[in-house]
Amino acid sequence: MTDIHESTNQEKLTVRLIRQVALVIFVVTLAFLAGVGGGYLKWGQTETVDIKRQKGLTALYEQVNPRDGYALPVSYGALGPQLIENGVIDYRAFAAIYANSGSPLANGQIEILNQGSDEQIVITAENAHFLLNYFWAVGLANKNPILLDGPIVQNSGGQIERFASTGGWTLGSKPVAEVYASLDLIPLTSEQQQRLEEVAAGVYRPCCNNPTLFPDCNHGMAMLGLLELMASNGANTDQMFEAAKYVNAFWFPQQNLETALYLKSSQSMDFQDVDARLVTNAGFSSSSGFASAHEELRSRGLLPQVPNQGGSCGS
Repeated sequence: MTDIHESTNQEKLTVRLIRQVALVIFVVTLAFLAGVGGGYLKWGQTETVDIKRQKGLTALYEQVNPRDGYALPVSYGALGPQLIENGVIDYRAFAAIYANSGSPLANGQIEILNQGSDEQIVITAENAHFLLNYFWAVGLANKNPILLDGPIVQNSGGQIERFASTGGWTLGSKPVAEVYASLDLIPLTSEQQQRLEEVAAGVYRPCCNNPTLFPDCNHGMAMLGLLELMASNGANTDQMFEAAKYVNAFWFPQQNLETALYLKSSQSMDFQDVDARLVTNAGFSSSSGFASAHEELRSRGLLPQVPNQGGSCGS
């Protein structure tokens, strides 16, 4: 009897132990499943947040660099042939810049340079670099009081080639000192000149702290050339500021996407609706103004990224 009793007690202990082990396994399994499920849900939530943020940035980027581009109320005219004829542009050197970068000039761009064109100018992500160098040449060569009497001359110390916008121009067949402000490409009336100077004083660029009125880099000189052309075609100051807003956005896509995100996140303003004067002024478009908005986005973990990393001074 004793052996049987001891055996029964042993069996009870064994059953109890099995039950305890089973309970532990059950609890551990539940905990594991709960952890996996929670992790899955958390991953799903993170993925959803990331997707929403990316969609938001894509929509914002479409405002900054519209897929169909931004139409300017001017045409190319005969500026291209005039620039080549007068040695401002050496066609072979100009074309080589694009061929060597893997994006040779399109047939239409070749025609614009060699024959001129009545086509309306539409800036896009694809032709922004072409227009940058094209208008750089225009701004550099056109005879205008801004170049003859303005900050470039005042700060040159007698050496006009000392700036990036002058000494950096290496795509001509003549020395830059010979082509600087040498051609009556775009003559302006006094009223048109007044409008030009008003806008040029209020359009900055994020590569430096100077306005277009002091075009010491390629972007500034190119913007000057564009604004001169617009003024000569009767554009008012609102149209000129609006054009500058979008042209700068195509020349500096990363910087302007950040500006757009800053305006959206801090002031609930859409880039497309913001007054162009606000976007182009020193508070946002100068080097220091942009740096302030950039730091604010960085501190909040909101820095976006676009494929094109933004503009730099050079052809």
